Amino acid sequence: MKELRHLNKYFVKYKWLLILGTVFVALSNYFRVLQPQAIRQALDLVYENIRMYRLYEGFEAQAHVYTSIGRSLLYFALLVLVLALIMGLFMYFMRQTIIVMSRLIEYDLRKEIFIHYERLDLAFYKKNMTGDLMARITEDVSKVRMYLGPALLYGINLATLFVMVIYAMFSVSPELSIYCLLPLPFLSLSIYFVSSVIHRKSEVIQRQLAKLNSIAQEVYNGIRVVKSYTHERHISTYFAQECEDYKDKSMKLASVNALFFPVMLLIIGASTILTIYFGGLQVYKGNITPGNIAEFVIYVNMLTWPVTSIGWIASIIQQAEASQERINSFLQTEPQITNPTKEITPIEGLVEFENVDFVYPDTGIQALRNISFQLEKGHKLAIVGRTGSGKSTIADLMVRMYDATSGTIRIDGLDIKQHNLEHLREKVGYVPQDVFLFSDTVEGNIRFGQGEANGKDPKYYAKKAAVYNDIMELPEQFETMVGERGVTLSGGQKQRISIARAFIKDPEIVILDDCLSAVDTTTENQILSYLNEALKEKTTIIITHRIYGMLQFDKIIVLEKGEIVEEGTHESLMNRNGFYARMYERQRVMEGENKTL
Repeated sequence: MKELRHLNKYFVKYKWLLILGTVFVALSNYFRVLQPQAIRQALDLVYENIRMYRLYEGFEAQAHVYTSIGRSLLYFALLVLVLALIMGLFMYFMRQTIIVMSRLIEYDLRKEIFIHYERLDLAFYKKNMTGDLMARITEDVSKVRMYLGPALLYGINLATLFVMVIYAMFSVSPELSIYCLLPLPFLSLSIYFVSSVIHRKSEVIQRQLAKLNSIAQEVYNGIRVVKSYTHERHISTYFAQECEDYKDKSMKLASVNALFFPVMLLIIGASTILTIYFGGLQVYKGNITPGNIAEFVIYVNMLTWPVTSIGWIASIIQQAEASQERINSFLQTEPQITNPTKEITPIEGLVEFENVDFVYPDTGIQALRNISFQLEKGHKLAIVGRTGSGKSTIADLMVRMYDATSGTIRIDGLDIKQHNLEHLREKVGYVPQDVFLFSDTVEGNIRFGQGEANGKDPKYYAKKAAVYNDIMELPEQFETMVGERGVTLSGGQKQRISIARAFIKDPEIVILDDCLSAVDTTTENQILSYLNEALKEKTTIIITHRIYGMLQFDKIIVLEKGEIVEEGTHESLMNRNGFYARMYERQRVMEGENKTL
């Protein structure tokens, strides 16, 4: 149970609920153990008075004896009922403490995992599938909760009940007690053998379940591609095969449990038979009373479910161990990108790259080689190049989604790794190439960029991003739900909403990564006219595969295979007649053809 030690801190946090729950379990079992003793006394009373009843046969006194016996039995019946009610009351309290504690720990554990997920860097998410992440925070946590609640509850119940029952049995007849408990060591050996099998099978099942979640999540996200290529049947077949594999693994685990429980019931049944047989011999010798046999039979049956639950508890603990091991593997993963300081250094916008190299940690691909440039505060930089030339990587390094493999990136003369990470990202307005919108209203998605700031009007920034008119045509305008990942909006609308989300931050550095690729020429001109005015005092980096004639760039760099092959102003690059000039001429020809059409 070494993996489950991670949960000990929560037991300490909720120690009073655990202590009270244990006390309530003990009290409940105390009143449960008293019930067989009351029944024993009632049976002994009947046994002792039955002869007297027969002696008075034919006499009026026989009716009085009968009435006395009936009154005594009624008293014992009421006593047993009262004991049962008190036992039930404490059972209610023990569930209100231990089960509630397990739900609180479940909440805390999910929150801990979620917060840790947020801390992890981009490289982690590229190496792990979303379905696996979801399985660990849902299915695995649910498995662990079963250990924290039902397994712990029945474990404490078993321990306290076992101690009380054994004490009560040995106080009556140690010899008979030994015969009754003789089959139980075989039960322990069975549990020891089966628990290891359950652990291995549970771990395999959890891995397969995570795989199913990943497949489903991937298909749902890419449903347009699946439908457009008419691969529904192929995907369904593949998913059915994986489900069949999961079913086979689950059935193997179920077969172990199915075999184990009848064996345990057989062992408990053997204890009952031994109790009646050897108890009868003890009664014959005069060592115990007939009521003691009934008392012992009740004790043995009282132990039936708790002892039988040992296998169930073992199964839950083994499954929880396997799940917690998977959870711990993520919780023990430390982010490569960390916040170096709590001190906030003001950011004005001077950007410097000095001999920067970058190799993606998950693939080993070198994206940047010896990148060096300087961008003054308030200046505009265009980064152009073919797909895969490393343009977006520069943007990721600017917001520290990754750290440079070698070289130095400085903002306002200070190494980017020495800036407060949260403050750095607050002061950089980044519109990535892959636009992402939340399942929220249009206004909610725009306001997402303002953080804790209040009083900013999202309509103002929607106008500046040239998306205001589109929003006003939506059914509920700014209160329209955009659907998952903004599925109800066009690509251009999503891009412009993401631009408005970046503008509302009022950042000192703005990075636009090919964010106008899905808008028409008229809309593009509207946005560019705003950029000239609104970003006049902002340091701006625009990453693009096309050239914007309406924007005046202070510097343009051309990337090819991760290296800067050209650098300068528009005029100097055109005079050089290199890659940039050829790209510009091709764009002019295509625009001319489009106008002709």
